[in-house]
Amino acid sequence: MEMETQAKSARYAKEVRQELDNILTYWAKNTFDEKNNTFHHRVNKDNQVIPNAPKGTVLGSRILWTFAAAYNFDKQQYAKYLPLAEVAYQNLINYFIDKDLHGVYWTVDNQGNPLDTSKQMYAHSFAVYALSEYFKAVQKQEVLDKALGIYQVMEKYSFDKENLGYIDAFSRDWQATDKLHLSSGGAKKTMNTHLHILEAYTNLYKVWKEEGLQKQLYHLIDNFLSHIIDPSSHHLMLFFDEKWTPTSQIDSYGHDIECSWLLLEAAEALGDRLLVEKVKPICTQMALAAAMGLENDGSMKYELDRKTGHRNDDKSWWVQAEAMVGFFSAWQITRAKHFLDKSLASWEFTKKNLIDKENGEWFISANNKNGDKVTLWKCPYHNSRACIEVFNRIKYKH
Repeated sequence: MEMETQAKSARYAKEVRQELDNILTYWAKNTFDEKNNTFHHRVNKDNQVIPNAPKGTVLGSRILWTFAAAYNFDKQQYAKYLPLAEVAYQNLINYFIDKDLHGVYWTVDNQGNPLDTSKQMYAHSFAVYALSEYFKAVQKQEVLDKALGIYQVMEKYSFDKENLGYIDAFSRDWQATDKLHLSSGGAKKTMNTHLHILEAYTNLYKVWKEEGLQKQLYHLIDNFLSHIIDPSSHHLMLFFDEKWTPTSQIDSYGHDIECSWLLLEAAEALGDRLLVEKVKPICTQMALAAAMGLENDGSMKYELDRKTGHRNDDKSWWVQAEAMVGFFSAWQITRAKHFLDKSLASWEFTKKNLIDKENGEWFISANNKNGDKVTLWKCPYHNSRACIEVFNRIKYKH
C-alpha cells in the first residue's frame, strides 16, 4: 500500500509541476500588455482581450502574487517571471493604492483612473498577501513598507476593538458604507474577508515577525475557532453582524476546504505547537464537512443554503483547486487514505473537465466552458497555488 501511495504521489507531483508551467505560460502570454506595461483584466474563452475593461485590485494583486510565488518556488526555472512580477508591483502601487486617503481602490478604469473607490478589506488583504510574497522574492524594504502601510490602515480603520474581527468595507474616506462587495444582506463582517486577512497576515508574519501582527494573527485564529466555524457542523458560517451573530445558513464547500489548510498554516507560522495541535483536529473536521459537497466523480459542489434548501451544483475552478490542497493537508494530518484519494480525485476531475487543452488555463467552471478566462475574479492564484502546494507537500512534507 505504501509503495502504491508513493507512486501515485510521485505522478501527482510531476503532473502539477507541468500544470504550473502551463498556467504561468498562459498568463504571461495572454494577459501581459507589453505596449502599456500592464496586464489585461478581461480575456474571453478564445483568449481575445476585451478592450477597455476595468481593472481590479484583487486580480492585480493575485497576478503579482502568482509570478512572485513562482519565482520563490523555483528561482532558476522561473526567473523569467520576476520582471512580470515587477510590472504587477508597479501597477499596484501606481494605480490601485489611494495615495491621498490610503488603502486600495476596488477598481480602476483601463487607464488606471479610480473607478470604484470603496475600501473593501477583501482587496486590502490580497494586496498585503501579494506584497509580502513579492518582498520574499526581491528583499526590498520599499516593498515591505507598502505591505505594512496597507496593514496599518486595515488595523486603524477596520479592526473592531470591542468585538474583535474586521469590518468588511468603508467609503473612500473610511466612513461607513452600504457598498459591501463580499456581503449578503448588509452583513458587516464576513467569513470570506476574514479568511483572506488570515491568509495575508500569515504571509506577512513570515517576513515580518512583529509583536502587534503576531497578536492580530492570534485574534484571527480565535475568530475562526470562536465565531466562524460552526462547532456542531464544522462548516464555516458566512455572514455576521458586528457582534458576530450569524445572518445566513449557507454551507460553502470550497471555503470549508480552503480554510481547513489555511487555518493550520497560520498556526504553524506562529510556531505555537500547542495551537497547532489544537487546530489540527478542527481542520480535519472541516475537511470532512467539506467532503459533503463531493460527487462520485471527484468534483465538489459550490454551496447549499440550508434555510431554503437551494443547492448550487456549480463545479467552479477555484473550488477544485482548493480541494486538491485541503484534502492533501487532511491526509498529512491523519494519514487516512480516503483524504489522499479525495485530493487525487479532485485533480483527476480537473484534468478531465476544467483544464482547457486547446486554449490553455482552466475553464471558470465545468458547467460553463464559455465563460471568460480572465475576469476581476477569474485569476491565476488558486490553481497556481494548488500546484505549488501539492508539489511542495509531496516533495518536502510527505
